[in-house]
Amino acid sequence: MDELAYSYQGVFSREAVSRAVAEARESFEAVSKIPDYLPILSARYAKEQLQAAAQAEGRIAKQVPEILFVCVHNAGRSQMAAALAEHLSAGRVHVRSAGSAPTGEINPSTITVLGERGIDLTEAYPKPLSDSVVRAADVIVTMGCGDACPIYPGKRYLDWDVADPAGQPLDVVRDIRDDIQGRVTALLRDLDI
Repeated sequence: MDELAYSYQGVFSREAVSRAVAEARESFEAVSKIPDYLPILSARYAKEQLQAAAQAEGRIAKQVPEILFVCVHNAGRSQMAAALAEHLSAGRVHVRSAGSAPTGEINPSTITVLGERGIDLTEAYPKPLSDSVVRAADVIVTMGCGDACPIYPGKRYLDWDVADPAGQPLDVVRDIRDDIQGRVTALLRDLDI
């Protein structure tokens, strides 16, 4: 908490940072599989939420365009899309992912098929969809989450019909990865990245 308060000094009050950490912890308490990781996940998520809120409110400038990938569980499709976009863009976009009803862990098959492409997803974790990440995004890509994502004027919304890798054999998950990679590549090209 002290590190975040220091990082956002002059941007958010200490109370606002404390509130963000408490809200992050509350978000993960119900789905956390390993309680020992709760403080780490809460701090990481609070940092992401504070950054998104600061960008959305114009308190800090964006250096690159923002893409948000959203699916229901944030355990497969949106994590794959975010990891692929980050990898393929080489830092020329900022990528986030979220879920309308996130699970406690990333789908192991998703980790495996991205690892085959040299993309490490072991540090990723499912995150709940929040208003601040939607407001901070320039492009919001939804995949099977229906109307869970709020609509804001001036944002670009895409809805990708992508199969859910949950419970699928590895060969099917590879096909899903390849489908998502093609879509991400086209999106990055469309954004001149």
